Amino acid sequence: MKAVTGNRLSDGAVVYLTNEDQWTEKFANAARFVTEDGPDVLAAAQTRSAEIADVYLIDIDEEGALSGRAVVRETIRTLGPSVRPDLGYQAGGEL
Repeated sequence: MKAVTGNRLSDGAVVYLTNEDQWTEKFANAARFVTEDGPDVLAAAQTRSAEIADVYLIDIDEEGALSGRAVVRETIRTLGPSVRPDLGYQAGGEL
């Protein structure tokens, strides 16, 4: 199974394509596609959405949970940095 994800250009939020061809920030509302249909759905999403960047497919299991090698990457994209937020440039400190 596959889902389509990307980043909204206006604020950088991670978004997912829904069954209604809308974009949502909630992974639970993402449309699920059989693997064979994924490339066609991806191509359509890339051509019709000028407000979403870096649109691509992600692997999900039959229950709709992330699966495969992308689990860690997608978790970090959704939740933010994996280091303490009080350290580094994200805390407003110098590089």
